[in-house]
Amino acid sequence: MAAGDQQDGACNKELFNPIISMGWQYSGILVISHILQILLKPLGQASPIVQILAGFLMGPSGFSRIKKVEEFFIQSYNSGYYEFMALIFRTIIMFLIGLETDFPYLMRNIRPASIIACGSSIACTIFAAAVTFLVFQETSSHGSSFLMALMIIITLANAASPIVVRVAADLKFATSDTGKLAISSSLIADAYSVFLLFILSEFKTTSVVKWIGFLILYFIIVGVVIVINMYLANWLNRRNRNKKYLGNTEIFVLVAILYIAAMALEQLGFSSIIASFLIGSMFPRGGKAARTLLIKLTYPIHNFIFPIYFGNHGFRADVTKLKSLRNIIVFVILILSSIGGKIVGTLAACFHLKIPYREGVLLAFMMNLKGHVDMLALTIGLANELVLSENFYDVMIATIIVNTLLWGPIVAFMVRRESDIIGYRQIYFESHNPESELRILACVHSPRPVATMLGLIAASRGPREVPITAYLMHLVELPDKKKTNLMYNQKEDDELSDEDDYGGNDVVEINDAMDIFNTETGLLVHQIKTVSPFKRMHTDVCNTAEDIRASIIVLPFHKHQRIDGKLENGKQGIRPTNQKVLRHAPCSVAILIDRGLTSGSLNPSGSDSLQHVAILFFGGPDDREALGFSKRLGMDHHINLTIIRFLPLSSKRQISGVDVAQKTDDVLMAISNDEVEKEADSTVLADFHSRYVVTGQVGYVEKVVENGGETASALRDMAEMYSLFIVGKNGRGHSILTTGMSDWEECPELGKVGDFLASPEFDISGSVLVVQQYRPSKNDDDDDKQ
Repeated sequence: MAAGDQQDGACNKELFNPIISMGWQYSGILVISHILQILLKPLGQASPIVQILAGFLMGPSGFSRIKKVEEFFIQSYNSGYYEFMALIFRTIIMFLIGLETDFPYLMRNIRPASIIACGSSIACTIFAAAVTFLVFQETSSHGSSFLMALMIIITLANAASPIVVRVAADLKFATSDTGKLAISSSLIADAYSVFLLFILSEFKTTSVVKWIGFLILYFIIVGVVIVINMYLANWLNRRNRNKKYLGNTEIFVLVAILYIAAMALEQLGFSSIIASFLIGSMFPRGGKAARTLLIKLTYPIHNFIFPIYFGNHGFRADVTKLKSLRNIIVFVILILSSIGGKIVGTLAACFHLKIPYREGVLLAFMMNLKGHVDMLALTIGLANELVLSENFYDVMIATIIVNTLLWGPIVAFMVRRESDIIGYRQIYFESHNPESELRILACVHSPRPVATMLGLIAASRGPREVPITAYLMHLVELPDKKKTNLMYNQKEDDELSDEDDYGGNDVVEINDAMDIFNTETGLLVHQIKTVSPFKRMHTDVCNTAEDIRASIIVLPFHKHQRIDGKLENGKQGIRPTNQKVLRHAPCSVAILIDRGLTSGSLNPSGSDSLQHVAILFFGGPDDREALGFSKRLGMDHHINLTIIRFLPLSSKRQISGVDVAQKTDDVLMAISNDEVEKEADSTVLADFHSRYVVTGQVGYVEKVVENGGETASALRDMAEMYSLFIVGKNGRGHSILTTGMSDWEECPELGKVGDFLASPEFDISGSVLVVQQYRPSKNDDDDDKQ
């Protein structure tokens, strides 16, 4: 009988071995989290909150209260496997966060981020110290009260950076100043918690010399891995010069180096959280290595590892153990102490930094999201028996999970309510400070205009200390199905099975151009690829511009230059796409007519030669926008920028020379719309003149013409003088300066002057940039029909 029981136990143990049990648990969490995501996403809930809720519902607080489910999912000998898998997930998650982090922004804003993180952490430390004695007594704990205080401090002070990153991304404010500040502050708060975690795990080691030795070894290991990655990534980029991406073996080697370093640090008693982030953030961004890692890691981590990692946290919480009044009191006190410390500390820091109150409250709630270092601290404390009270650990885990489930939806509500503060705000270049950040989205359909687009981005950089965030979006056509009698598993002759396969060799050429540009200029340009039919491509462009909060979208002209210098039409869908983007874009739009001969000539880092750029100013909002955009070009010493202002003959007496600040009483008495525009033009030009022309940074020329014919003649005279012409799309409407120029208009989306500069009759070698100021979108029922 005993032998039979042992055999049954062995069979039972084999049936429910840790791997199978863990696999079923993870599968259940994935299924439930995706179902909840479908149900709760319309309510605006971020995915990490939903994934934690899925694990919470599946754990002992939910379905696992059923006896059969509990026997199936909860095995006493599984904990070691769960912790090992958590380490694997934690390492790769932090590496990806580092790879995606805007590290230059973090360095530029290290002071405000550090002040916010320190303010919230110090306040939470004080609150934790105040409640430690009460928690120690009420949970009937034994052992070191100091170690309990450390665990409570880590729990209250921690801001789970993976959750903050994903919540900000899902709620679409990760690219806003508030979102980036919250992410940066959470990372610094994590560093503080990891430092306390090291003290907690090595508390029994009394030798200070040993602590210092371990810290030195920690930085040596991280530094060595960063250097190895730099050389290895550069070597792999050269080795795979003619390939789209690295091979799987090469990716495995890069990831293996990360895990070897992480395991070594864990063996020394350190958490690999910050080390993994630093290794990812310092990984060389340019080239195929970083590009391949982002593509290969993003999908599995976002769709599998995040749901399992966050869901497993929720699975560990058991609120059914909060039965006694004492436990409930401790639970409530800890939650109130957490949010209280975050609000007090964060708002005090925001007051010091002069950050608005409403943004400060949102930052406080974001910093209060938990479920990362704090869970690791409790695991270490439980495994090493630092505090002898299982009741304490149950209350703490429940506090962490319920805290995040409670405040996560409040964050989502606040983001929707505060959309006027953190929402996408359009930038008007005519009033935009050229020393503030520029976010530019350049689009290409093929490799042909890439060099000129990158040159324009480099020229728009302005001074080195002025931030610029640039994106290059590769627009790939997804052809419509031609056959209707295919089975579900059949493909057409030219249909590809994977979205990554679309784009063909164009992707390799674009990647190579990007890599060369990054090497020469040191300017990182983020790459985006979208595959969609032409009739919906404008939606992808506009949505991407809104997601990245673009200041301006630059589109390629639908014609490209042949070898003989003439322009010929490209794909048929490019022009309708441009027209739709002009109508629906959430920001300013520019169309670049690339003459080919100047491709790359705008790259200020490519040579010491001086490039001549002209701004053609006729007046009106689009011309003022073009003038505002050009401010950055004028601040670069490799570019000779000249404003060419066209004036009607009747205005010669009113405005003479370059002293555009002089205005007569007649202008001030203007009533009509045209006079208001003239007043706005004069004001903008006066400011521009005093800042840039008087100081000699920008040239200024006036052309007095009588009609469109004289304007065309003046433009022909300067055809070979400039490598780039910048002009507004519409000018000032029906102006005498352009009368008659629309008689041969071919492309209305360029405006009268832009169309003339792009016409076959205008023989120039310089490129043309036509700028349109942001205007509210108009519903167009014909969009989908085109």
